[in-house]
Amino acid sequence: GRGWLRSTNLGPPAGAPPGKGLAAGDFRQREWRPQLYRKCTDTTWLFLFFLFWTGLMFITGYSVAAGATGRLLFGYDSFGNVCGQKNSPVEGAPLSGQDMTLKKHVFFMNSCHLEVKDVRLSSTVLCVASCPGEQLDTLEEVQLFADNNGSFLCVYSLNSVNYTQNPNADSLCPRLPVPPSKSFPLFNRCVPQTPECYSLFASVLINDVDILHRSLSGIMSGRDTILGLCIFALALSLAMMVTFRFITTLLVHIFIALIIMGLLFVCGVLWWLYYDYTHDLSIELDTERENMKCLLGFALVSTVSTAVLLGLIFVLRKRIKLTVELFQVINKAISNSPFLLFQPLWTFAILISFWVFWMAVLLSLGTAGAARVIEGGQVDYQPLVGIRYMWWYHLIGLIWTSEFILACQHMTVAGALVTCYFNRNKNDPPDRPILWSLSNLFRYHQGTAIKGSFLITVTRIPRTILMYISSALEGKQRGLWSRCVCRHCFCCSWCLDKCLRQLNQNAYTTTAINGTDFCTSAQGALQLLSKKSSHLTSVQCFGDFVIFLGKVLVVCFTVFGGLMAFNYNRALQVWAIPLLLVAFFAYFVAQSFLSVFETVLDALFLCFAVDLETNDGSSEKPYFMDQEFLSFVKRINRVNTVRARGAEHASRNEEGAELQPVV
Repeated sequence: GRGWLRSTNLGPPAGAPPGKGLAAGDFRQREWRPQLYRKCTDTTWLFLFFLFWTGLMFITGYSVAAGATGRLLFGYDSFGNVCGQKNSPVEGAPLSGQDMTLKKHVFFMNSCHLEVKDVRLSSTVLCVASCPGEQLDTLEEVQLFADNNGSFLCVYSLNSVNYTQNPNADSLCPRLPVPPSKSFPLFNRCVPQTPECYSLFASVLINDVDILHRSLSGIMSGRDTILGLCIFALALSLAMMVTFRFITTLLVHIFIALIIMGLLFVCGVLWWLYYDYTHDLSIELDTERENMKCLLGFALVSTVSTAVLLGLIFVLRKRIKLTVELFQVINKAISNSPFLLFQPLWTFAILISFWVFWMAVLLSLGTAGAARVIEGGQVDYQPLVGIRYMWWYHLIGLIWTSEFILACQHMTVAGALVTCYFNRNKNDPPDRPILWSLSNLFRYHQGTAIKGSFLITVTRIPRTILMYISSALEGKQRGLWSRCVCRHCFCCSWCLDKCLRQLNQNAYTTTAINGTDFCTSAQGALQLLSKKSSHLTSVQCFGDFVIFLGKVLVVCFTVFGGLMAFNYNRALQVWAIPLLLVAFFAYFVAQSFLSVFETVLDALFLCFAVDLETNDGSSEKPYFMDQEFLSFVKRINRVNTVRARGAEHASRNEEGAELQPVV
């Protein structure tokens, strides 16, 4: 192994900045050459990513030109007017193109007698200034309501003074009696408050809305709650980062106690809510049925996860002292470049900006349709051809770009750590290691980050397709074999995703060390880590497990807050989708912030393995690691040696023990 090294000087020449050094030909005889040679890697993937984003820009332009997000957010009437906005006229529809700035609510003229004919509601829909808060029994009361409130409940072509005089008022005005209604933030609809009308209204209107629109409306109706929960998750992630930065034995015990309480509490609340739904359920509403099914799924997953995590915590509880020492070593490495802790902030800002852009395009695509005039001068919107394919392309763009942003953060952190680690003079750390790492990333290794993030995307696409197929087949009779195959595929894709993520992290760090392309780096890292001591590997895995528990803590408390908040709006909101969105966001934020420690931990041990591979600690080839890290490794070896001797002594005693006759 150490025969790979043919030179005693591994550091760059004096005065040379990291990433620059001797010519490539001077290092033909060795495979590991930290910080000595750079070249552009995986440039083909950079070009492919540029072409992919060209397609995303085309979809963005198309959604802006053809979409109408206002129709989804604010609702629209039967004549093509978006409520609460000024509108452009539609040719052939005389009542279109009206100024609805003061009319922000959607009113159904026959809310108690809704029917669906040819995928359209039979009731005429209007934009009104306010919903009638009391029952209106006669046209005189409808006219009085219009005069007092400025809210006209009859078709726009009929003046309020003619409500009681026009012979066609019965067809142009709402069916009497008009039930009392209240505005609800689901397309700003006027929802009837009488029990019989509410049941019919909800069962017809909500159940016949497309699942995409129903999910998006649930997100929009709970947008304030979602925003508050996202801010809460951000604050929790920052608190966890501070905890890991100044970790002590007491903090570890408090941290583990909070984890156990959070897991048990969330699990118990999920089962309680599911029990409450099964005993208080309006079967007519698809939203409540979907919420109940999602609650059952959440509860089962939470129970299994809680049992597994509690078991792991119990088994690994004796390694707490080593964990504290490990994080002290990590914090020592971070102290050489303290601005690493601020690295997640710009990553988070970029991710949020991209997600806002992505969601805006998705909303526009969801409302893209061509206006067509039907009978009675009303306007209907025909979905455009190819929208579904654009949604899938847009989804791939979300996963690939998000993973690329996270890969850039990983390579930046790993590159800064590598620059500090492979520095002979520990008393004189390199200047601006983060800027050097960013410079190397954007000058040489963007293609490597793109290739690694694409591999993660490829593993997620089949899982997404399986989820789509499973949801499409839900409710249909499926055999036991098909369900088992589906779950097996889910499990395999999840395992593959986790393995590839670890492979990517090692490949990114190796690229930061060696300057090689993705495949070469991944192969070199696997070969090197296969020689590493299993004792060090176990300590590294336990450190990763503690960081993962920090992410679980953030998700648990965020989901608990979401359960309490969303449970108050059951009937007209598919809050399972917003809750999943909040849980995903909480984990993503925790991953972004705590991944600094995870990246430093993995990169530190990989640098340590490279150090052992290329040096032997002699005066000619001294180690790059500092004394504190070297002392920590020696303590680990001593502890494991004592444990191994104790186990060997116990096994010898068992072998030497003989059965004695009972007297």
